[in-house]
Amino acid sequence: MAETRRWELAAHRRLEKGKVVGVVVLDGWGEAAPDPFNCIHVADTPTLDALKKGGPERWRVIKAHGTAVGLPTDDDMGNSEIYEGEGFKYIQQSFENGTLHLIGLLSDGGVHSRIDQLQLLLKGASEHGAKRIRVHILTDGRDVLDGSSVKFVELIENDLAKLRDKGNDWQVVKRGWDAQVLGEAPHKFQNALEAVKKLREDPKANDQYLPPFVIVDERGRPIGPIMDGDAVVTFNFRADRMVMLAKALEYESFDKFDRVRFPKIRYAGMLQYDGELKLPSHFLVAPPEIERTSGEYLARNGIRTYACSETVKFGHVTFFWNGNRSGYFNPNLEKYEEIPSDIGIPFNEQPKMKAVEIAKKTRDAILSRKFDQVRVNIANGDMVGHTGDIEATIVGCKAADKAVKIVLDAIEQVGGIFVVTADHGNAEDMVKRDKSGKPLRDKDGNVQPLTSHTLNPVPIAIGGPGLQPGVRFRSDLPRAGLANVAATVMNLHGFEAPDHYEPTLIEVVDK
Repeated sequence: MAETRRWELAAHRRLEKGKVVGVVVLDGWGEAAPDPFNCIHVADTPTLDALKKGGPERWRVIKAHGTAVGLPTDDDMGNSEIYEGEGFKYIQQSFENGTLHLIGLLSDGGVHSRIDQLQLLLKGASEHGAKRIRVHILTDGRDVLDGSSVKFVELIENDLAKLRDKGNDWQVVKRGWDAQVLGEAPHKFQNALEAVKKLREDPKANDQYLPPFVIVDERGRPIGPIMDGDAVVTFNFRADRMVMLAKALEYESFDKFDRVRFPKIRYAGMLQYDGELKLPSHFLVAPPEIERTSGEYLARNGIRTYACSETVKFGHVTFFWNGNRSGYFNPNLEKYEEIPSDIGIPFNEQPKMKAVEIAKKTRDAILSRKFDQVRVNIANGDMVGHTGDIEATIVGCKAADKAVKIVLDAIEQVGGIFVVTADHGNAEDMVKRDKSGKPLRDKDGNVQPLTSHTLNPVPIAIGGPGLQPGVRFRSDLPRAGLANVAATVMNLHGFEAPDHYEPTLIEVVDK
């Protein structure tokens, strides 16, 4: 019935239009009990602390995982569907005489990829005629525990043994290309398990930043470079780490780095990572249709929008926000501004990241009065939290709080409204715990850092001089989640949300 829905939004019965609305997303900023490993609690965050005092009417927590964010509970890929589609039939043409290369993140975190899907892909490809298979692994350590790479490599090597028994940082992409396509890397090993174990002997080793390596034969020759006639599958399902590699694999005209050679391959993604660019052109699973996003509704109703973040999260306020769509809905009404992230520097060495720079650009956009909505993603809690460095994450949280204040001060000056929330947890729990909740320690007594996202709820706060006195959070939605935020923001712009949206978090009462 989506075709019959109107794009025009009805005016809200109680809330007026014309107020600037600032939407601030704190990445990796969950809500948890205070303790020494809750970096948000330990950090000096006076701005966020002040917002929390507005509860329950203007501060609350919402769910940020599972069905509350539109994810299925137990409905992931696990059947034969991918082996019947156009994408699989396309790469299958290389199975007889070529090699099937599988490239992706080795992880069970479910954020970018899942190892069980890789296992099913290995099994299914073998059963459907693949004679030679090479897995080019990218180690995680961000969305799963650091060091889990050893376990995952053992698992995949065991699976491959069974099959044998049967029969936006372009330098990162370049390093991968050199290893995967050219067979060139600074480290060479005869098997992947040996490689990961040896490279992790360095005290500073981290799964996120393991250097490239290639597997070689007894004579030192790479055994799995991508060659003409081969098939390649990138098995990540999330786009932001795969779009750049997809361009390198697919685009004949390519100028980001010297590829040296461009093999004639049959390439398919797990999904189509960019629907606007139609990239890649072949894929195993049809991409989800994400239509009628809040951004498109607001653009079609005349809302002028400014979106800003740094490189590592820029897609989160543009591409992902707009339903996996590149570009603008209306270039006359929208401006997207990217602040370049630090390149080649671990986030725990520069934990302040670009939070203040993002905030100052956003402040200028607000004070220009050219925009009705500004939205930003402040990445410190997530990106620094992923390093497992507690002290650095505390510094990052403080910087994020300072950035929020800059944005809220600007909203105050123009008489606007703010919404401050987060996308998921991370920095609020930085230690592995046993079943009783006590921190786990290694044999030397050191706590074991947690580098992955958490399932904790996240905060949401509303306020600003433009918010009418009678606006407050509803008390009849105790299990509300991020899916309810879209309708809430539409209301604050003076519109009723579409009837197919999740209910708004707010109500208006007489004061």
